[in-house]
Amino acid sequence: MSNFKKTTVDMSASRTELHDLLNLTGSEVSINNLPAGAKVPFVHIHKKNEEVYGVLAGKGFMNIDGEDIALNAGDWLRVDPSAKRQLRAAEDSAITVLCIQAQAGSLADYSLTDGVIV
Repeated sequence: MSNFKKTTVDMSASRTELHDLLNLTGSEVSINNLPAGAKVPFVHIHKKNEEVYGVLAGKGFMNIDGEDIALNAGDWLRVDPSAKRQLRAAEDSAITVLCIQAQAGSLADYSLTDGVIV
């Protein structure tokens, strides 16, 4: 049995969730593409998961608890589980966003404390 899994996704798809494609067990990762002027059709919160959004291309806005946060390629944004959020592309630009979800407060270790040189 292999200790890794690789997949290839269509980077132009409107949304791709990787949890099933990669058998993820500690996080959810999705790639999201919105055309210019489009928005996620709902406002949402999470019960347990914080989200980290990374803007890979384009520009747009994340409305968080009624406040518009401008987003541009290279920006990263962390959102608390209870924050009401909705992503939208700018009127003149599509946006491509990588979203990572993990249970808030669950990170026991990270690269420098979990990694072991072998």
